[in-house]
Amino acid sequence: MRVCLLTDKPDHPLLAATSAALVEAEHRVTFLNPDTGTGSPSELVTPDDLADIYLLKAHTPRALVLARFLEAHGARVVNSAAVTELCQDRSRTAAVAEGAGLPMPRTRTLDALSDALHAAERPESGYPIMVKSRHNRRADLVARVDGPAELRDLAVKWSDEPVVLQEFVANSGWDHKLWVIAGEVFADVRPAPVGAPPDGARSAPLVHDLPRSWTRLALHTGEVFGLDVYGVDVLDREGAPVVVDINAFPGIRGPKGAPAALAALALRCSLDG
Repeated sequence: MRVCLLTDKPDHPLLAATSAALVEAEHRVTFLNPDTGTGSPSELVTPDDLADIYLLKAHTPRALVLARFLEAHGARVVNSAAVTELCQDRSRTAAVAEGAGLPMPRTRTLDALSDALHAAERPESGYPIMVKSRHNRRADLVARVDGPAELRDLAVKWSDEPVVLQEFVANSGWDHKLWVIAGEVFADVRPAPVGAPPDGARSAPLVHDLPRSWTRLALHTGEVFGLDVYGVDVLDREGAPVVVDINAFPGIRGPKGAPAALAALALRCSLDG
């Protein structure tokens, strides 16, 4: 079987370990960076010589173009180009989540951050608020804003950036990372980027104490969005989970068993396809 990983980081721990597991099982593994060359899919892939399965780790516009090209020629791509693009748009993600009843912060979309300085577009719920780039990408904007002065300062650098304004979720200070691969849930706990407790103020909650309802929430999120490999970031608001981010094929690091689960998914999808 031939497995191709679409990524610019073949040395990522998850991908490298998954590749090693597949090679050990005598499968052929290749890596392809969608952002090489001129960006023409036909320059990178020959339609009559496709791999059995493509794992779409890259999320750039050119990666999505390549994924659509592969799908149009009958290749199986995980996750699909359509759902990957959906998860790159925080505005669309919030709308789908709201329609499905998933617990996410209230979200508003602005064409440019500078619009938030106008009276008509100021936060309805007051401060603090979270300001995020509408389009999820490397080095995007994610910031807590505590008042108009901070908002003005942020707008100096990010004036034309399309953004979402989200209700700030008062939380325990710990970010629960729930990663799902084909229905298998892996978890980790890290200090939240915003509102983390001071060093030593509180010990991190134990991963094995994660409520089953949270695991069910992560699995349901995948069903709603049609994802096979994804991450759900959850904050604890007085014991209730709040989903603050959904990522297609995130950079999963740490949990044992994740590479084996991804390798098994690749094999299963190639056979199903």
